[in-house]
Amino acid sequence: MSTLRALLSHTPVSAPHTVGRLLLGSALAFAGISHLTRARQEFQAQVPPWVPVPADTVVVASGVVEIALGAALIALPKQRVTVGWVVAAFFVAVFPGNISQLVTHTAAFGLNSDRARAVRLVFQPLLVLWALWSTGALKSVRASR
Repeated sequence: MSTLRALLSHTPVSAPHTVGRLLLGSALAFAGISHLTRARQEFQAQVPPWVPVPADTVVVASGVVEIALGAALIALPKQRVTVGWVVAAFFVAVFPGNISQLVTHTAAFGLNSDRARAVRLVFQPLLVLWALWSTGALKSVRASR
């Protein structure tokens, strides 16, 4: 277990990885702030109708989580691999909202056609990969083998 912990915290990353991590952290923090301010209604449109919690509560909570994750990506470089896995899991967790927006034909964020909403779905797995690549999480898995 200590060997795995050492790999997770000491996996070396390059300058492009670090820049990618900082950009992703900044984007997450910005999106989180947008959840709480100017884009609150737009984000509510992405909350699936089957979620048993009021859409505004989901938007506020996810905004706070995004701010925290963005801050962690920026401010916790020694824990970047663990944070990378958490960020990737977050992107997977919010994916049903993107699917719901397509299925319910809900326009938000300028996505006013099913084609535009479907194209957006392609980018969610790329966000997962970005989180894992930029934090060295993918490299840590390879190193542990």
